[in-house]
Amino acid sequence: MATEKLQFRIATPDDAERIQQLVQSAFRTEDSRPDWTGHIELATNFRIDVQEVLDKIVSPENVVLIALDSSNSLAASIEVAKRGSDYGRLSMIAVDDRYQRGGVGRQVLAYAEDYCRRTWGVEKFSLNALSTRKALIEWYMRRGYHKTGETSPFPRERFSNLALPADMCFVELEKNFS
Repeated sequence: MATEKLQFRIATPDDAERIQQLVQSAFRTEDSRPDWTGHIELATNFRIDVQEVLDKIVSPENVVLIALDSSNSLAASIEVAKRGSDYGRLSMIAVDDRYQRGGVGRQVLAYAEDYCRRTWGVEKFSLNALSTRKALIEWYMRRGYHKTGETSPFPRERFSNLALPADMCFVELEKNFS
């Protein structure tokens, strides 16, 4: 689907269920690009509760931004948080399947960065991506992010029934505007 003009706003508790469905669906999506989805078995077993999303929406330390299409349907979401005086953290980035490969991810990422810069004056951003999602990491790098060399542990306890790669972790990335 061609990229259309998106309207952005801060999510409210009433948006929690739609965001939960979007995040879960986006993580599970099948994609023919090698290393985009990563570990297929993990993707198909990924779950996030509405309460987890609601907790993020109502937390005073986070803002969940949503992008709506011209019919007021949820096209994408992203969580942003201020960490320190000049540092923003981006997470829970999700784009509806209908808008995959249409530039919506770029728009959402750019909007979130701009929001953090305007609202909090941050000039440095971080995010992470699952180590098995190599094409996604490369996509972030094309958006100006670089690997920090740091990793963070993957919550294996949530997926104890799956045979996951021993070295699976989150790769930390940063982008500096200053």
